[in-house]
Amino acid sequence: MKNVNTFLEKYRLRAPDVDFQKFVDLFTNEMINGLGGTESSLRMIPTYIEADNEFLYEVPVLAIDAGGTNFRSAMVRFNKEGELEMTDIVNGRMPGLDGEVSKEEFFQTLAGYIRPVAEKCDRIGFCFSYPTEILPSKDGILLQFCKEVNAPGVIGQLIGKSLLETLGMPEKKIVLLNDTVATLLAGKSASAHKSYDSFIGFILGTGTNTCYIESNRNILKKPGLDPDKSQIINIESGNLGKHQRSELDIAFDNTTANPGNYAFEKMFSGGYIGNLCLHILKRAAGETVFSEESARRIMELSQLTSEEASNFVRLVGKGTGSLEKCITDDRDRESCVAIIDCMIERAAKLVAANLAAVVLKTGKGKSAEHPILMTIEGTAFYKLHRLRERFEEYFSGYLSGEWKRFVEFTEVPQSSLVGAALAALVE
Repeated sequence: MKNVNTFLEKYRLRAPDVDFQKFVDLFTNEMINGLGGTESSLRMIPTYIEADNEFLYEVPVLAIDAGGTNFRSAMVRFNKEGELEMTDIVNGRMPGLDGEVSKEEFFQTLAGYIRPVAEKCDRIGFCFSYPTEILPSKDGILLQFCKEVNAPGVIGQLIGKSLLETLGMPEKKIVLLNDTVATLLAGKSASAHKSYDSFIGFILGTGTNTCYIESNRNILKKPGLDPDKSQIINIESGNLGKHQRSELDIAFDNTTANPGNYAFEKMFSGGYIGNLCLHILKRAAGETVFSEESARRIMELSQLTSEEASNFVRLVGKGTGSLEKCITDDRDRESCVAIIDCMIERAAKLVAANLAAVVLKTGKGKSAEHPILMTIEGTAFYKLHRLRERFEEYFSGYLSGEWKRFVEFTEVPQSSLVGAALAALVE
């Protein structure tokens, strides 16, 4: 049996194999290129939402959250003290999950969910978490669906306008944004009693993404912007390319439905890291890292969720998942733990480098009195075994030295609905 550390070293899968500074430099250059409209794997999508502006109080707004398989909406109001009031909550299922639906069926279903509340609100904030090109009007054109929604007639359509027309309420004001932007805004709303230098939103759940506030003067691909103002930029950080990937990362990417797209996300997000670990375990099994019987069982395993992978490491020898049933002795178990734990630690370092690059790009957070507030959402960030604590070690270690910056972290319940409401209340 081959030593597991030799295997991990051979394929450069360890956290020490990630050059932190080199990654930060690459990420930063891709951000600059994306803002400039030159070739970049980071889309750097302008949202036209000026997060530095004040929000309206005592104004009811319809907040919508559509992403993945679930649809949610509520009437939201912020009172004079800035406290959130949420009523008329609706939970539904996204149309197009059980077979193809037409454009008309899609929007009629959504309109049916929200019509009673839409009649009581003049403003609508719509967190629409599918790839969308946001326009200066703050409406958006759907580029593609993902997460199993099958409604091809909606692609290429103006989402906000189509929804308002279906409602028969074209005069309403609607603002489209994605869940990462909503996360940033939700964090900002929860910070009313403290002065922050800037704000960042980050999600690590099924996928991953980052957004931050950028000066318009740096968004060179949009020359008509007011250079004295700023806006939230949706980085689409999960699509980062050109970064260092191991041979096994590339091989795993080639097994996914969209090889080459969102390659960075596939290295650590919740929708991928379980099966990435399984792919690596199978390669290890083929290279005699495990005993013959454990190797045979691992090779027969068809999938491994991120939760199962995390629990295998967290509950060593006590789990009941599919991987646990493959292991025939303690040494094989230790080797499995070493591989999965290695991938989680590498994930923590990649996330830390991603966010360190964004912090530095803001140019903010240089004093303890005015830190940057980073709002983080996503099950993978909080549930993957020891990912959060390792992330904080890498992140604070890097930003406590030459690049000294002050950052605070927060999490906001129902951030997508809260952020959607705030987007519609920005004056």
